[in-house]
Amino acid sequence: MQTETDRTDEQKNDETNVLLEAGYNYVEGTPQPQPICRPAFTLIELRNAIPPHCFERSMVKSFGYLLRDVVTIISLLCCSFIIFEHQSVPFCFTAIAYPVYWFVQGSFLFGVWVLAHECGHGAFSESDCVNDIVGLIVHSALLTPYHSWKITHRKHHSNTSSCENDLAFVPFTEQEISQSPWSHHLLNDSPLFNLVKAIYFLLLGWPAYLGINASGPSKYRNRPNSHFNPNAEFFSSTNRRSVILSDIGFVLALAAIGYCVYIFNFFLVWRLYIVPYLVMNGYLVLITLLHHTDTYVPHFRSREWSWLRGSLSTIDRSYGTFLDTVLHHITDTHVCHHIFSKMPFYHCVEATEAIKPILGNYYLRDETPILVALWRAITHCIYVQNDGQVVFYKKSLTNK
Repeated sequence: MQTETDRTDEQKNDETNVLLEAGYNYVEGTPQPQPICRPAFTLIELRNAIPPHCFERSMVKSFGYLLRDVVTIISLLCCSFIIFEHQSVPFCFTAIAYPVYWFVQGSFLFGVWVLAHECGHGAFSESDCVNDIVGLIVHSALLTPYHSWKITHRKHHSNTSSCENDLAFVPFTEQEISQSPWSHHLLNDSPLFNLVKAIYFLLLGWPAYLGINASGPSKYRNRPNSHFNPNAEFFSSTNRRSVILSDIGFVLALAAIGYCVYIFNFFLVWRLYIVPYLVMNGYLVLITLLHHTDTYVPHFRSREWSWLRGSLSTIDRSYGTFLDTVLHHITDTHVCHHIFSKMPFYHCVEATEAIKPILGNYYLRDETPILVALWRAITHCIYVQNDGQVVFYKKSLTNK
């Protein structure tokens, strides 16, 4: 007669075989993947485990965080202009001080971007009108087409980790990557090539996503797929006015930057706004990439995908207490955010702790240092196999 231990070992062996069939390969330093089987718990169970006040949205509290961040950003800008640009300040001081300013200012800019992201989810306040007005103003100032992004981002939340329908970070298949001129193993094994690829992602990944839906699903390729195009495939006819309004906000922000260049000079605007903006862009790509991309994160095809499974296939990562706070915990509570996207960020830490006992092994949190995790994603997460309903990233065509 089979003992409980024997049955457990047998189940573990079955789980291992299923993982291998799905293309999973363990990489040293990574957490274990989720169980392949569908979760036994339900969304209602998760919701009931969270204190009711965590779902309450406070306009006053949200505006308080927004005001704090905006005041900080303006203060940093003014102090930098007054101190760093003074003729008596030696070059050696500004050579050190400006990079510090760029990092801190870029961090707070992304924190403000996250608050506009809250508006897009309806988490900023209970008023859709207030959410859209604040989101449009803030995202436009940060060169993000608010309504266009809101529409596609909600589609991403509705189809997370779906190989066919997710709107961001959809993996290439083995067939697709084999047809790419950049798929040669000598390139993929080259540290220099991977470094250039990482820099490209951090600098141009966000503009590429907005402009041509880079990293989106194959069904939109070779079709109108720009976030600035009201007739793009992922917009409906009812979205067109909102997309045009977003384009107007984007153009007005560009005009304001151009006016500042005309009044002051390009290099001053570069130092005080454009470089921190590029840091913010880097945060946006880095954080979203590492939320959804690693060797142990499953992706699903049609029969196996479900909304809950997709929402659970994202990763919590801490960027340190300071940055987690400045970035409004979009980093370390992303699993909870995907399950309850209307929950305001200031309740997500408490809610995460409440649902972790239920999630069990389905909860993904990675303590890998961020730059190490980025390098792993760049070098190991190249493609998924052509077939199979549950798939994992593989490294190269010569090392499957």
